[in-house]
Amino acid sequence: MEVDFYKPKNMFLRDYIEGYYFFSEDRKSKPVSYFTFPNNFCILSIYQNTEEYFSKNQYLVKSSKQKNVVSSLFTRYSKPLEIIYENLVNEITIYFKPIKINHFIEDSKIFEQGQISNFTPFPDFKEKIELIFNFYHDRDNQIELLEDYLLSKFLKKDLSLAEQILSDVNNGLKLEYIAEKYNFTRQHISKIFLKNVGKTVSEYRKIQRFRNALTYQKMSTNLTDLSNDGLYFDQSHFIKHFKELTDKKPSDFFKIVETDKENVWLYI
Repeated sequence: MEVDFYKPKNMFLRDYIEGYYFFSEDRKSKPVSYFTFPNNFCILSIYQNTEEYFSKNQYLVKSSKQKNVVSSLFTRYSKPLEIIYENLVNEITIYFKPIKINHFIEDSKIFEQGQISNFTPFPDFKEKIELIFNFYHDRDNQIELLEDYLLSKFLKKDLSLAEQILSDVNNGLKLEYIAEKYNFTRQHISKIFLKNVGKTVSEYRKIQRFRNALTYQKMSTNLTDLSNDGLYFDQSHFIKHFKELTDKKPSDFFKIVETDKENVWLYI
């Protein structure tokens, strides 16, 4: 199943959103199942005329005769998540960059759960999304309407300190140095990070190393080079963390997953 991943057309939104993908309803399609692996984005998936079911590390989607709009927010998962479609449905999925979802959603408790089912962030959300779904035959128009709606919900917040800390973490600075830099305790820095990013610093870094490894894999000649490029201490550390996030050894993972895709999924 080929999936087109769209970068935001609006240049302002590109600072906040990594991109979108869309599915169109097909009640005659065969069941589709794939694994998606941990990342540091906040992912909002929205469906039309659908039923959704959560179980441990598994998410089932199927068509419903009931006319509705349902959505789920994924902010935190550390194991492969199996996504199962009994058949394809109308879907819009939005990837918010780390910390950036806070500019669109007022609820500060969104990170208290890793997965939120039946997520309705605004009173007019279902009405507006229903309208966007109705343009399923015109992807450009759909994206334009979606981006107009997202821009209408943008909230300018002063997240400068949290964003500076995130930048320091991305640059590999130790937590002790970051705390000293801002004259805070390590515990306070960790609290700010968790509140705004939805993950602990160590969890975020582990996932970021894994994602870097997926990027560098195309340029590395062997796993030893890849473990060094991915900022791991050594190859055993690399293999251990990889298995924690994928349930597979790196050598096995790269044999079955196409890492040159925008979405790194494993179809089963």
